[in-house]
This record gives sequence, structure tokens and C-alpha cells, in this order.
Amino acid sequence: MAGPFAFRNLAPKTKNLVVAGGLTAFVFGVYFYTMRAVGGTDELQTAINKLEEQRSKQEA
Repeated sequence: MAGPFAFRNLAPKTKNLVVAGGLTAFVFGVYFYTMRAVGGTDELQTAINKLEEQRSKQEA
């Protein structure tokens, strides 16, 4: 079996590098996913703008 048994045969420094690389990839993946999700369409700001337009029409 080459799965988890192959990881046991690696040197300790190599194991640390593999784990660090995996964690780094995970963190950057979450960061970029979050930035993409937040940076998309600003639905809240659009709703606020529509509400302000309605209020200004009602006042006029």
C-alpha cells in the first residue's frame, strides 16, 4: 500500500514540509475563497442605495 504507509517512511523534516505545505495551501485557499466571496457583488450596498432613492422620491 502506498497511501498512509508511504508518509511514515519519510524523514521527519520531509514530513514537516509536507504538512506545512498542506496547511499553507489550505489557508491560502480559504483566504482567496473568502476574498472572492466578499469582493463579489455588494448586495447590502445596493439595497441601501435603493432605499435611499425611495426615501428621496417620497420627500420630493
